[in-house]
Amino acid sequence: MKYLINQYLRFLVKLSLKGYYKKIIVDGKENIPKNVPVIMVSNHQNALIDPLLIGTHTTIEPYFLTRASVFKKPLVAKFLHYIQMLPVYRVRDGFSTIQQNQDTFDQTYEVLRNNGVVLIFAEGSHSLIRNLRPLSKGFTRMAFGLKEKYPETQPVILPTAIDYSTHKRSGGKVRITIGKAIPVDMLPSKSGLLTKAVERALKSMVVEIPMDTYEQDLARLIENDVDLTSKSDVSLFIETGQVRNPVSAPSGLANKLMKIFHFPLYWIWLWKKPSVKDPVFSSTWKLMIGYVLAPTYYLVLVLLALYTSLGSWALAFLIMAWISLIVNKNPQE
Repeated sequence: MKYLINQYLRFLVKLSLKGYYKKIIVDGKENIPKNVPVIMVSNHQNALIDPLLIGTHTTIEPYFLTRASVFKKPLVAKFLHYIQMLPVYRVRDGFSTIQQNQDTFDQTYEVLRNNGVVLIFAEGSHSLIRNLRPLSKGFTRMAFGLKEKYPETQPVILPTAIDYSTHKRSGGKVRITIGKAIPVDMLPSKSGLLTKAVERALKSMVVEIPMDTYEQDLARLIENDVDLTSKSDVSLFIETGQVRNPVSAPSGLANKLMKIFHFPLYWIWLWKKPSVKDPVFSSTWKLMIGYVLAPTYYLVLVLLALYTSLGSWALAFLIMAWISLIVNKNPQE
């Protein structure tokens, strides 16, 4: 039953993501290894959206490590449990909770022992900044802890990059890039070498903008229609000023129509928006509002079309809502 519920939730999440984003690209699927324990290590720019995208668009079904604070509400915790998320406790959650991490690690060891996949965001926190931040050592602890507990296992680290054309708006473009697997074939005392190898791999995939001129460069990239999800296109423009594959700038009309024909959902977001203190969670909340309430909204329109005098108007409104969702495209930010 848990497996069926998991698959059903994944299907709905995938459908919601395809409606929320205009385009989702996955490069490097051929690099996903089989029949070995896999620890996916990714950058982290967009709160809950990151694991949901990777978990539903990479042909694998990883377990996720995410901060324990999001498990506080029972209903949310149950949902996260069903989509294979595991809590990681930090000092800010209370020093007494840190020892609970051992239970989480023990669960991941069993997943990996059976050649499963565990996804970890090794930067330790999320950020809208388009750069790779220093990696924590959690994934090396997991890899060497697995080898210590089950010496026969041969885990690999799978570097994974995720980049967005826009972090906080719907109708954007996402690129997930999966790198080549890195074997864990050194002694635990050399764990620093593993961290550096993974960091080098991620730096070669994650879009990066120099911090000393970040705001100016980002503005120039957007102004010149450079694809903000492409590492090579961004690097080429910053180094030479050339635009290899310019992206088309949207008119904004489709996005306005999407808001009009989904006005109840849009109003709910406007009501919720002031309480969202961390802007990184903007897309997470928008997606969740659509995920939970859009099916009900569409059902109401169908019922109005079938059983009331508003039939033709409700049907037209429903069709326009779907069309506006399909054509919605937002500018880069």
